[in-house]
Amino acid sequence: MDDTTPRVELTPAAADLLRQLHAQHGPLMFHQSGGCCDGSAPMCYPEGEFRTGGSDVLLAELVVEGVPEPVTFWISRSQNEVWSHTRLIVDVVAGRGSGFSLEAPEGVRFLTRSRVVGA
Repeated sequence: MDDTTPRVELTPAAADLLRQLHAQHGPLMFHQSGGCCDGSAPMCYPEGEFRTGGSDVLLAELVVEGVPEPVTFWISRSQNEVWSHTRLIVDVVAGRGSGFSLEAPEGVRFLTRSRVVGA
């Protein structure tokens, strides 16, 4: 993947939900672990609420129109290695997500879709 291809993008529905969540909670961040509990669902938190460390990679700083600061997108280092050949697309689907992610009370959940890049 070349440096001009964004690793993470948002669907319009995801950007709309981020604007709504930002109005309620302030600056936001995502963390994508790929663990057993959240699978392909990136977790959305108030910025800094999820503690990142050496086992995490800052994959993107997402610019969302109407949100003054970037929404950071972190991924576990091991998941980043598995998905290194893909573009991650953050979308929103109906259904109950994790109770830890900010969108849970809204009746929707974030979902990461992927597209192979350079194939």
